[in-house]
Amino acid sequence: MKGVSVGEEGSSVTLDMLKQIMDKFAKDRDWEQYHTPRNLLLAMVGEVGELSEIFQWKGEVEKGLPDWKEEEKVHLGEELSDVLLYLIRLSDMCGVDLGKAALRKVQLNAIKYPSKVINEEEKSGTDTENV
Repeated sequence: MKGVSVGEEGSSVTLDMLKQIMDKFAKDRDWEQYHTPRNLLLAMVGEVGELSEIFQWKGEVEKGLPDWKEEEKVHLGEELSDVLLYLIRLSDMCGVDLGKAALRKVQLNAIKYPSKVINEEEKSGTDTENV
């Protein structure tokens, strides 16, 4: 990527790596002044809208998107990346460790929705709240 160091080809990408890249990207362009939590949130919402447009008239799609053209998948990846990068930048500007927060949330959801209860409710046809 021109002007951005992204590490070695094939190496794992971490949230911390992306956070550091986004921080440097903003500093190099003197954009930090604009990266307030509110501005980042609104920008991310705009990107979620662009992501939604991709699916808007598709109806239900199969896992793996087997019927999609390659350029549609590339576009999807770009919009997903925009949302992810804004989310990472927002969490950084708010002082939230996104990785730790996500793991904590999964743990809380496991307590709230234990697998045995969920499996029994599915068998009986009882609806459960989405996670």
